[in-house]
Amino acid sequence: MILQKLPYELTVCKLGSEKDFQQVLLNSDFYFIGKTDEELSLVCRTEDVPQNTTERDDGWRGFRIQGTLDFSLIGILSKISGILAENKIGIFAVSTFNTDYILVKKENFDRAIEALAKADYIIENRYN
Repeated sequence: MILQKLPYELTVCKLGSEKDFQQVLLNSDFYFIGKTDEELSLVCRTEDVPQNTTERDDGWRGFRIQGTLDFSLIGILSKISGILAENKIGIFAVSTFNTDYILVKKENFDRAIEALAKADYIIENRYN
């Protein structure tokens, strides 16, 4: 399985209301918006964080599972998170229709990549 590094730092944010999303840079090449009955969340490039966030956690790096994952596939994220947990590396996962993104704190990023490479994952430096 191929994992592709994202070439930028990310921030996980919390917004106060739906109108706060108006400041999200929708033309940016990476952002993820989540809305539930309890919160409004945003994951974006650190340089793109809106000024109106109510909370933020900087210092994340990430990679994505290359390709489109079929919904019938089982255990892909579980295996990756298990390898990282064995190496005492916490994750923040984001899933989209096509694939999964795994974020780790930047101080753990190199160790995460090493652990996954040791487990026979192919790591690519380029993100398209």
